[in-house]
Amino acid sequence: MDSTQILEEVDEIFKDELDNDDIVIQRDTTAGDIAEWDSLTHITLVVAIEKHFKVKFTAAEIQGFKNVGEMCDAIHAKVS
Repeated sequence: MDSTQILEEVDEIFKDELDNDDIVIQRDTTAGDIAEWDSLTHITLVVAIEKHFKVKFTAAEIQGFKNVGEMCDAIHAKVS
């Protein structure tokens, strides 16, 4: 699975979990770019992403993600 495919799948998860088909996720997207992405939905997104990709993030990883790209890189490292 390459990083483009991971980003596309993460984009779909964001649309589903935030119930907003207009969201377009880029590698540099942050919580500040999406109104629905607050601390509660962040946990929901992480759980959905872990379930979808069958990975588990550490608390340090979750706290360290500065944008979607860093999350995708962590997914790529775990599924490769």
